[in-house]
Amino acid sequence: MSRLRPLLAAAGPATAGLLPAVLAGAGAAGAAVGLMAVSAWLISRAALHPPVLHLMVAIVAVRAFGLSRGVLRYVERLTGHDAALRVLGRLRVRVFTRLADLAPAGLAGYRRADLAHRLAADVDAVLDMLTRVVLPYAVATLVGAGSVVLVGAYSKPAALALAGGLLLVGAVVPAVRARAAGRADGRLAPLRAELAIGTTELVEGLPDLLAYGASGARLTRLADTGVRLGQAEQRSSAMAGLAAAVTALVTGICLLVGLAAGAVAVRAGALPGELLALVVLTPLAVFETAAGLPAAAQHFAAARASLRRLADVLATPVRITAPDAPVDLPDGPHTVRLEAVTAGWTPGRAVLHDVDLELRPGARVALVGPSGCGKSTVAALLVRFLDPTTGRVTLDGIDLRRIAPERLRQIVGYLPDDAHLFDTTIAANLRIGRQGATDEQLRDVLAQVRLLDWVTGLPDGLATLVGEHGRDLSGGQRRRLALARALLADFPVLILDEPTEHLDDDTAATLLDDLLAAAGHRTVLLITHRTDLGPRVDEVLDLGQRPAAVAAGRGAGG
Repeated sequence: MSRLRPLLAAAGPATAGLLPAVLAGAGAAGAAVGLMAVSAWLISRAALHPPVLHLMVAIVAVRAFGLSRGVLRYVERLTGHDAALRVLGRLRVRVFTRLADLAPAGLAGYRRADLAHRLAADVDAVLDMLTRVVLPYAVATLVGAGSVVLVGAYSKPAALALAGGLLLVGAVVPAVRARAAGRADGRLAPLRAELAIGTTELVEGLPDLLAYGASGARLTRLADTGVRLGQAEQRSSAMAGLAAAVTALVTGICLLVGLAAGAVAVRAGALPGELLALVVLTPLAVFETAAGLPAAAQHFAAARASLRRLADVLATPVRITAPDAPVDLPDGPHTVRLEAVTAGWTPGRAVLHDVDLELRPGARVALVGPSGCGKSTVAALLVRFLDPTTGRVTLDGIDLRRIAPERLRQIVGYLPDDAHLFDTTIAANLRIGRQGATDEQLRDVLAQVRLLDWVTGLPDGLATLVGEHGRDLSGGQRRRLALARALLADFPVLILDEPTEHLDDDTAATLLDDLLAAAGHRTVLLITHRTDLGPRVDEVLDLGQRPAAVAAGRGAGG
């Protein structure tokens, strides 16, 4: 319960809408029981040929129960799904917001496909929990209790048998089934996530896997996951079938007990003969409602595993928190400093050790060094995707931890080496940098990165689709388009992480010149493996062979 408490808190305000659904469902199920009971009495009574006026109340009741059953069932479906979808929406927003708070430092232990599965399929399991678990059990509890009271008014043995049968079907059978197949049900969500992860990795890495002849091993591993998932589903289905058989058996036993007890009561004169059908047939209607409880318990076991996975995300501590009283920043120009900073992505494993760095307004600085020396970690520190273990990072002398993160990221922009392009148009990808930008503004920024002539020559112009991850563009075009988006956001301080990666020397040199020219007056931190930067930058800082303190700026020399 402690792990599920954040989920309940996130969905709590919307769950009040479930009450009308429970009442409507109980009314629909009660109408079914009433229809069966009154119809049984009416048929039995009519066989004695009484005056028709003696049957009018029962006739009207049959009509009322028949009509209200369908209406109330519709109301239950409408209100129940409306409330469940509201809970679903709130919870999905809550989980997404948590992921946004955790990204990227707090998500190091998660796989992208697994997170997508948690945000989609695991959140959808909440809908099953509400509509297939909570509602059926609540309705069955209300209707079952009322039916036991109704039957008990005419035959206590039949009522006791009905109560025992309902308890067996609603509690004992699900408990036994959970003990027998609970592990299989609990493995369904993790195995489906594992299958999603494997499928995503196979599709994304297929060219490399084919090139190295490694696709067979991946397919075998994926097939093994599919087999294990199938086995879990088969075991779960087998136990569900057994539970359905037990429910049918219990229904028959309750009917026979009611028939025997009612016959004895009629023979003894304690029960009018026309009420015997009521005692015998009412359990049939009751078990029509209770028959779904074992399946509801199965859905609960499967959904509980999904809810635990969501609870794990919501319980993950946020490493980057906003200050309670953020400090206002001056308009600029801005100076950024790292002061004796030690930092790392994994607790206890530092990548940077006691680093000092100063970026003065308008600086062009290249940060170089071997892989793993912490170049990208510096970028993450500057946009506060990560906080230092020791030391501090400041903007205009103010510790970043005292600045609202969204305000900081209006000043310091980060263009990673794998900047994502969405499967939409060129214009839509650019407007991520500035919502509401006009087409003329988009053309201006495309001209700055030397893409305007190419875009103008396209049949659809700015409305051209770039494909998934920008696959319809060349490597240079993808990087230029991502830079245009960053320029459109107009960050005073711009971090470019490996902007020429995977490009040939001539293309890389041309692109680098265009990037720095397009940056204009902005402060630029260029993270790269290239060493032929020459006069393009003011200073080159080597993290692999860094001095105790480094400073960069237009006046720092170069």
